[in-house]
Amino acid sequence: MNQAKNLRVTPQRKVILEELRKVNTHPTADELYEMVRKRLPKVSLGTIYRNLDLLSSEGIIQKVQVGNSQMRFDGNPDAHMHISCIYCRRVADIFSGPDTSFLCQDLDTNFTVLGCNVLLYGLCPECAAKRNVNTSDSSEEFHENDNEPYHTIAGGKP
Repeated sequence: MNQAKNLRVTPQRKVILEELRKVNTHPTADELYEMVRKRLPKVSLGTIYRNLDLLSSEGIIQKVQVGNSQMRFDGNPDAHMHISCIYCRRVADIFSGPDTSFLCQDLDTNFTVLGCNVLLYGLCPECAAKRNVNTSDSSEEFHENDNEPYHTIAGGKP
């Protein structure tokens, strides 16, 4: 945790980071709370949330927002993309592919750009197999109101 010079290493913070870095499932704060409680039974959910916010603001971990669902966390702070399954909501890392750093440069906006995060969506292999989906023909998206996917063609909304 030596990436942040002024960040004190507390026993709770150390365990939270260790548990997060053990998995590549991008857990929610609630899921991480359950993992940490196995080692620190008296830890509070508030402690988990505060430490996740602090660790992400220091660049030690990443926050991954997937649609309108709970925030997820990634123990790998290095630049990479994520992909989310629209059915089971599994989130996976993508380390290969194009350099996306140009997305944050030379933008016509009056916003101060602090960074960008690329999230791809699709079907994981298990969900595609269950639904016998030919992923080269189309994509799917969540309909925000009922969390049921609806069909789109070429990435456009119906």
